[in-house]
Amino acid sequence: MRIIIYGVGAIGGTLAVRLTQTGHEMIGIARGAQLEAIRQSGLRLRTPEGNHDARFATVRDPTEIDFRPDDVVLLTIKTQDTLPALERLQAAGVYEQAIFCMQNGFANEDFALRRFPNVYGVVVSMPVTFLTPGEVSCFFGPKLGIFDIARHGTGEQTHAAQVSAALESAGFAAFCHDDIAPFKYAKLLVNLTNAIDACLGQQDGREDFIKAARAEARAVYAAAGIEPADMNGREAIADFRQIPGAQAGGSSSAQSLARGAGSIETDYLNGEIALLGRKFGVLAPVNAYFARHAKRMLFAGGGAGTMSVAEAKAALPGIG
Repeated sequence: MRIIIYGVGAIGGTLAVRLTQTGHEMIGIARGAQLEAIRQSGLRLRTPEGNHDARFATVRDPTEIDFRPDDVVLLTIKTQDTLPALERLQAAGVYEQAIFCMQNGFANEDFALRRFPNVYGVVVSMPVTFLTPGEVSCFFGPKLGIFDIARHGTGEQTHAAQVSAALESAGFAAFCHDDIAPFKYAKLLVNLTNAIDACLGQQDGREDFIKAARAEARAVYAAAGIEPADMNGREAIADFRQIPGAQAGGSSSAQSLARGAGSIETDYLNGEIALLGRKFGVLAPVNAYFARHAKRMLFAGGGAGTMSVAEAKAALPGIG
């Protein structure tokens, strides 16, 4: 099995370094300054236990890869980049190869299943930061991350077991399930901080909005008959640890604004709750507000945390 990591950013970079170091054959797909940095000097992974440096084959586009039947593709890009990426995989002749959507939200798996028959959903629990080309940081230990995996659609779980074994050998924890949806809904509750983090940063008073956003989500789940998985009690497997000299960069959405990435995934996180609320007749104004305003900040070229708590409270009376 050869592993193709599509998106060598925070998650993809952490995987790429550790899989390379543990002897797995892999190719990364990256772009821009990150691609150039990896080609020039390799990639550094900073962890609580120390630094890891690795060099590995990296290309700009899937059409540069001579795909093999035993390849598996790990999608570690943001949801807003998924459709163009899937089209590039089609252009490269990919079809039967397994596609693992190691992404937040719920849109990616169906995007992929329309085009490819072997698709897997993955929930990633791994606090990572990517702000500087050529370097990523992972703040979990003793395991560097936790992966919950299940096939999306019908079929055997063969590829899930293979990828799970590879992840375990590389220092991660991985669990295979029959259904990934309960785990994705549980992770979504965590990810509702993304748009709030992007808008407000770490200002005092942000917790009021996080609580309100999650309360809306639970009300939406109840109306939709959704029961999220219980993901508590995993602290012995992996918990947050400091890295000397490294600063956690906040949510992935805040990191996107800080890097000037040009896009943000909040439509598929807080926007997912707004979508479900509209379908099932449950108001979700807090999630809708922050999903919308995170995009406005992106379009305006503002950095993370440039909205004031007072401004948000004026727009959402009754919070706090």
